Amino acid sequence: PVVLLCALSADSYSVACSEASIPPSAGSAPCQRSGSSSPCSQASSGGSRHPVSALKKWLANPVRKPNSDAAGKVETEESERSTTPSPLPRHAETWPRPLESPCSYAALPSGETDSASQGSATVEEERSVALEKSLYVLSELIETERLYVEDLGLIVKGYMATMASQGVPEDMRGKDRMVFGNIHQIYDWHKDYFLGELEKCLADPDSLAQLFIKHERRLHMYVVYCQNKPKSEHIVSEFIETYFEELRQQLGHRLQLNDLLIKPVQRIMKYQLLLKDFLKYYIRAGRDVEDLQRAVEVMCFVPKRCNDMMNVGRLQGFQGKITAQGKLLQQDTFLVSEQDNGVPSRARERRVFLFEQLVIFSEPIDKKKGPPLPGYTFKNSIKVSCLGVEEPSEEHPGCLVLTSRGADGGVARFAMQTASSEIKRAWLDDVVQILETQRNFLNALQSPIEYQRKESKSHSLGRNATSPTAAPPVLQPGSSASMDRRHGPSCNTPLPSWLPPQHGPASEAV
Repeated sequence: PVVLLCALSADSYSVACSEASIPPSAGSAPCQRSGSSSPCSQASSGGSRHPVSALKKWLANPVRKPNSDAAGKVETEESERSTTPSPLPRHAETWPRPLESPCSYAALPSGETDSASQGSATVEEERSVALEKSLYVLSELIETERLYVEDLGLIVKGYMATMASQGVPEDMRGKDRMVFGNIHQIYDWHKDYFLGELEKCLADPDSLAQLFIKHERRLHMYVVYCQNKPKSEHIVSEFIETYFEELRQQLGHRLQLNDLLIKPVQRIMKYQLLLKDFLKYYIRAGRDVEDLQRAVEVMCFVPKRCNDMMNVGRLQGFQGKITAQGKLLQQDTFLVSEQDNGVPSRARERRVFLFEQLVIFSEPIDKKKGPPLPGYTFKNSIKVSCLGVEEPSEEHPGCLVLTSRGADGGVARFAMQTASSEIKRAWLDDVVQILETQRNFLNALQSPIEYQRKESKSHSLGRNATSPTAAPPVLQPGSSASMDRRHGPSCNTPLPSWLPPQHGPASEAV
């Protein structure tokens, strides 16, 4: 009975210890009440085995409470490893997750995915910025167009209207039309049409390219203006300090007349620069630029034609109508040595113009002796019907030799020393193209049936029907014919890309 009571007492004290939250410790009594001794301690001193087993049972399943005793911590950790782990505390959700095995990384979003998304966002941002810059260029184009129209208005509504109402000095009569050329036509078109079309492009920037492409032929009125510009400059320079200065003060203009008359030339050059900037930003914005590239080509070709015709307009002493010579294909400065059935002359600087119907040699006017404006004095010419070209010489690779057959059967040679092989090649290609066109035209006139038969055969066999080893035909010029160099020769008549390397010193008209 005593043993049973002690065992029960031990169990009850074990529960009491749990309720009283007494920490377990191997070196101290499991539980005690103040003022009395523990029955367990009394039973254990009596040598009974049951209290001891109860104590071991209690120690094997302790209630875990904080304790500063190191020995208690060790036993608690060992008991935790042998039992089911308890739930994590609330704040455990914020702890860093443990590293996982390498094979699990494939299923997780990698850093490359984040970088790709960031890179995509960066590209979109760059395109947005580029598109915004293109709109700035478009705004500049429209704003400068407004200022340009205002400047043209100063000429038309100011100088031209005043001169028409008040009359002109006696020594200037008949020259006033050459002063302004076709600037009234240019002003009306830009004021009444082109400026408004440019403003519409703010709502649809993609339509800007077609605006220039569609009006390419209309923009050639600038070529006409530039062709007349040298004559205008000459007349204005005579009266700029007298009559035109009085008009400027009367009208209250800040700029002189010659400063206003140069505006159309500057404007036609400005279009290509603004379109190139617009194209650059449109490419960066990822937009379709096919039409825009064509527009840039158009606005590069028109200013070149303007510049060419301004130089032609400065040619003096030519007895003939320069506009009747066809399109100007090439112009450049060479060192030319002439030989007319004798010893070659000393090489001199010449400005050479290659038209569809004529080659003109001119001498640049010495600025010390002549007017301050550039100009050229006519020296010689070769009609295309008498034109020939010699084979390239290995001794003089940079020299292009043109020949002219005279009425007496003599041949004059013009040895042109070029600045580069590219210039020589460009001139040679155009001369060969002219001669080939003249030859085909002459053959068609002499034997139309035979020519038509050859054309039909060539068309059926295709362009490469001629044997590649066959020498190209001898280049013989015929009568005059018009040619559009942008379209080139007929697809049925292969154009020799080089001259025949054999047979004779020259290829010329028979």
